Amino acid sequence: MTAQTNEQTLGQVLRFQLKNNFRQYAMFFVLVAIWGILTIATGGVFIQGRNLTNLLLQSSFIATLAVGMVLVIVAGHIDLSVGSIAGFIGGVAAILNVHYEWNALIVIVVALGLGIVIGLWQGYWIAYQGIPAFIVTLAGMTIFRGLLLAVTRGETIAPIDETFAAIGGGYLPRLFLNVGERNGFHDLTAILVVVAILAFVISSIRTRRRRIEYGFSVLPQRVEILKLVGGSLLITLFALPVMTYRGLPYSILILLILVLGYTFLTNNTVFGRHVYAMGGNKEAARLSGINIRKKTLMIFVSMGFLSAVSGLIFTARLKSATASAGNLFELDTIAATIIGGTSTLGGEGTVFGAIIGALLMSSITNGMQIMNVPTEWQMVVRGLVLLLAVWYDVSMRTKK
Repeated sequence: MTAQTNEQTLGQVLRFQLKNNFRQYAMFFVLVAIWGILTIATGGVFIQGRNLTNLLLQSSFIATLAVGMVLVIVAGHIDLSVGSIAGFIGGVAAILNVHYEWNALIVIVVALGLGIVIGLWQGYWIAYQGIPAFIVTLAGMTIFRGLLLAVTRGETIAPIDETFAAIGGGYLPRLFLNVGERNGFHDLTAILVVVAILAFVISSIRTRRRRIEYGFSVLPQRVEILKLVGGSLLITLFALPVMTYRGLPYSILILLILVLGYTFLTNNTVFGRHVYAMGGNKEAARLSGINIRKKTLMIFVSMGFLSAVSGLIFTARLKSATASAGNLFELDTIAATIIGGTSTLGGEGTVFGAIIGALLMSSITNGMQIMNVPTEWQMVVRGLVLLLAVWYDVSMRTKK
């Protein structure tokens, strides 16, 4: 927009923004609509603080995988092995902690290192041997599922120690006020919410000033203010369930750190720009001097690392490792990423969108569980959601 934008009415500007960012806004409205439907269908149980906190915990390991899957799909690849890798690494971590009594911190470091090694292994075959990611990760899905069965011998490994378990089921402590679920307030979480709102406002103002300084178009001031107010209200709205229950879970804190880090990586670094360039036009990216092989290797190392994080969170949440851990994680992860606006054809997608997609997928699953929908029909619904998400992406690309 140019200086003429300042003369437009608020309605014109909002219509312009909605038209050019329809997919991002639509995704959010769909999430709100689903929450409304599930609240009515469950007699209000879905919207209670206890359940919404549980929903966030359920979505944390899928959302963690979705953060990395954005880079994979944006670059024009796919990873079908994330569930098996997460399950395998969670199994190894549980065995080290339970059978060998390793310290939780050492177990975490070893697990993350194993994830990086697995990422290097798969990335090497894809980047330097030219084998399609679909084939390599399909093989990885089988290999690491088999290794999980081998290391656990088909048994449940439990119980892990409380320090390890806190990653998936623990909450931030209170600072001063000894109140919580009954009294409806968690002070440390409230402080973090205020910090998040201030960071959002300051970041938006600085970005606006930089755009003006370099002569780029900006939103009219009244629209910018509306955006800041709306964003602050959304942060508060999403934080209310945890702020009025037991506080912020450690797993969600880990996820927030990853989201901030990967958002910065994709938006503000050379690596991020190269990844989008690779997905948009790989040949043009190669001719422009981008090292495609190196960047591809780094993408799958990142995915291996995040698979390890997801496996640790899932194992910690269950307080055990099972032979079926990570089953169908890849389905939910890919669905969440595509629902969140990442194009199956590459070159387009955001980390924030993937998180909303993961929240949407988890909301559907959580709602069906509350309504006691049989497991087989839950799988049918999740599969249909993935199919519709891909169909919508392809149809939108075709229209363009």
